[in-house]
Amino acid sequence: MLLSSAVHAQMSPAAGDATTFNRTSSAYEEAPPNLIEWETEDHDLGDEVFEEAFVSTPGTESSGLGPVFNNASCVSCHIRNGRGMPEPGQLLLRVTDGEAMAAHQSGKASDLKNAPPVAGLGNQIQDFSIVGETPEAKVDILWKEEAGNYADGTPYRLRSPQFNVTLPNGEALPDTVQVSPRIPPHVYGLGLLEAIPEEDILALADPNDRDGDGISGRPNQVWDEQTKDVALGRFGWKANVPNLLQQSADAYLNDMGVTSPMFPGEDGSAEIDNEKLVLAAAYAQTLAAPARTLMDDPQVQRGEKLFTDASCATCHVSSFRTGSHKYPALENQDIHPYTDMLLHDMGDELADNRADFEANGKEWRTPSLWGVGLAQTVLPYSGYLHDGRARTFEEAILWHGGEAEGSKTAFANMSAEDRAALVRFLQSL
Repeated sequence: MLLSSAVHAQMSPAAGDATTFNRTSSAYEEAPPNLIEWETEDHDLGDEVFEEAFVSTPGTESSGLGPVFNNASCVSCHIRNGRGMPEPGQLLLRVTDGEAMAAHQSGKASDLKNAPPVAGLGNQIQDFSIVGETPEAKVDILWKEEAGNYADGTPYRLRSPQFNVTLPNGEALPDTVQVSPRIPPHVYGLGLLEAIPEEDILALADPNDRDGDGISGRPNQVWDEQTKDVALGRFGWKANVPNLLQQSADAYLNDMGVTSPMFPGEDGSAEIDNEKLVLAAAYAQTLAAPARTLMDDPQVQRGEKLFTDASCATCHVSSFRTGSHKYPALENQDIHPYTDMLLHDMGDELADNRADFEANGKEWRTPSLWGVGLAQTVLPYSGYLHDGRARTFEEAILWHGGEAEGSKTAFANMSAEDRAALVRFLQSL
């Protein structure tokens, strides 16, 4: 996308040479401008795979859907590569049998790779099916609203999702089944996060809060299907996946019911080959991150200072330098993703009470904020937080608890002018 020099001057690279200066509804769909020829070929082929819709018809190139599933293609959940919507087909419900997990859990990621599935549901409720099959459950999403007031008396309203899950026999889920709702996260800029050196992420961990600031991020240690060993978790709402190849294979299996060489069927068969799986991951790896805008705006500058003063930047860490990666265009870039890639206790109100490898039921990975100001430009009415409950930045902040309780309180106590400045800063990202 061509921009005038005046507009370009108001923007700042968020991802070094891998930044896109497109801030329209297609901003999340750009390849890094510094890709070389073979990297661009991988990106373009991966784009085709990402958009491919699966069907149930045997013998066709895109066969393999189901028999139960949540959606039929990657792009159907990650619309324009942005976050999903809190609605059927996009809001995914991960499940665990709490009693079985308690009996199985040893605290080691290498054991948790074989965590017991829920009978009839597996590890994720798939609420659609191909013709002739029955969905695993019917999921109804209800919204509960509550009212509150800022310190200056300004009212606000918050909503949270409630779920009625009905099994095919007409019964409700057993009380022992723990449900974790999760909207599909955005997929742009992920290759750059994959390229952050592991030691730089671990250096930010403070599990025992040695500095006494009340914030104690820690890494998730998960199972790597390629190395057959424990690895640092980087992706997913609970940092429960080590890399984008495994993230892609997990999505094919759990979201679309499509088996792969990494996660084959019970008979060892795979409905997509390794080439297609690698290309799907390649697309997510080779998406640019949008440039920041309005850097010289006094309100934005004021909002950024308030963001830091409220300790938001302690978890939403602004800067890293990337290391080695499969794609050289992603290497040695100064990036500004606003995440520490670590788990944090976010309090009771956001808790899903479901463990995920070493993450407990209150912990979530800090989501990256680069490009977040374009979320509703790309997909109007898309939500924030892991389940999409927050309709605005203000609501997202007000749901923070646990280690972020102080930041939420600081925001709630701000004047209307300062709250608007902080939100304006987020809109500039």
